[in-house]
Amino acid sequence: MLVRIAFKALDPRILPDMGIKVTFLRPRDGSPKSAMDPAGADAPSARPVALVPKVAVKTDGDQSYVFVVTQDTVERRAVKVGGTDGDRLEVLAGLNAGERVVLSPPPALAPGTKIAIKGT
Repeated sequence: MLVRIAFKALDPRILPDMGIKVTFLRPRDGSPKSAMDPAGADAPSARPVALVPKVAVKTDGDQSYVFVVTQDTVERRAVKVGGTDGDRLEVLAGLNAGERVVLSPPPALAPGTKIAIKGT
């Protein structure tokens, strides 16, 4: 998608033909708002969202979940996912900032399993 951006004040660090990666965030209530919508124009700015790799999110029926690292064990945590950003999923509920999730959890992984963390 091609997007044209204008700046109110020119920043000398921004040069012609620079590229940028943009992620469009949903409003807090999850409803789609248009920039053309007068009610959406004065809405507060979007809050930061958690993004996790798609491979970390598993599904059981219609429930999405991740395994969260708690000290030396894992805990299964239900999450509500939103849109995608490349190879990542937006997590709308179920995770707190700074929590670590297991990447590519094996099928046999169960809550309470002791783990060893590789790399940081």
